[in-house]
Amino acid sequence: MPVDAFRTGRLDLLPLRVADAEEMAEVLSDPGLHTFIGGAPATPEALRARYERLVAGSPDPAVSWCNWVLRLRAEACLVGTVQATVAGERAEIAWVLGTRWQGRGLAKEAAEGLVAWLAARSVRTVFAHVHPDHHASAAVAAAAGLSPTDQRQDSEVRWEMSVGP
Repeated sequence: MPVDAFRTGRLDLLPLRVADAEEMAEVLSDPGLHTFIGGAPATPEALRARYERLVAGSPDPAVSWCNWVLRLRAEACLVGTVQATVAGERAEIAWVLGTRWQGRGLAKEAAEGLVAWLAARSVRTVFAHVHPDHHASAAVAAAAGLSPTDQRQDSEVRWEMSVGP
């Protein structure tokens, strides 16, 4: 599935590039971002290596890795990422927004835009996994139209929705 750029009200969603690693390392440098997802902020070098793998694409031809950086037009800077792992008519989505830009509805806007982009490409089921104590991320999932299920993966709640006709 080709990844193309698209826009929401305040954001440009741009296909991920390896060259984005340095700026994104700064955006994602707050250790607090890792409270629910684990790990620690990546160095620019580690993020560059990760982006090289992501840009190369999934080794499984039936799976597409779709990754975007979020550019806030008003500030002309990157503020986070969204991603979708697409297999047939199903897509798992995720989002992360730098701490400095949280609380403005940008993650909700990006997730809503991502769901619409996926629906326009014949994806019929969208899901995400959210830590049960991560209320802000649950609010993003809800705003994008997903609902919590009773399913768990690695102690995270599966949120899901059907899209399209």
